Amino acid sequence: MTVNVRRVVTGHDAEGKAVIVYDGISDNVVSTRPNQSAAVLWQTSRFPADNNEDADAAKMPVKTVNPNGTVFRMVEFLPGVARRVHRTESIDYGIILSGEIVMELDDSEVLLRAGDCLVQRGTTHNWVNRGTEPCVIVFVLVAAEPAVAGGKVLGAMG
Repeated sequence: MTVNVRRVVTGHDAEGKAVIVYDGISDNVVSTRPNQSAAVLWQTSRFPADNNEDADAAKMPVKTVNPNGTVFRMVEFLPGVARRVHRTESIDYGIILSGEIVMELDDSEVLLRAGDCLVQRGTTHNWVNRGTEPCVIVFVLVAAEPAVAGGKVLGAMG
């Protein structure tokens, strides 16, 4: 099973009227590890964002984070998703749409369920689906300075 989401993007015509620019099922679904799939729905590459670009920003290459902007992504974690301990140089806003998932931190964990919201602030973490159903999460990742603790820079890893 993979992410299957309708993506609607607005823009303007030559006269400045609001129009639908894209409307369809996201076709750029990727899997970066077993039992996980994700679709970038949009991204920006600067602050403030540019609302005048004509290119489909969802199709532009991006790793986990756009270091100069934002990434809007939907992710599905199936039971048994492979481990990926990582930390990003971003602040991530997440909303669990369905299912449940455990977010492991260095020495603790938290169970998140449908409807829960998360603010992830550059911490090391891993996602574990111990349930029997898929978990779908929407994330908005916003580029940020790396976290600093005890005078040590905690840069991206994993």
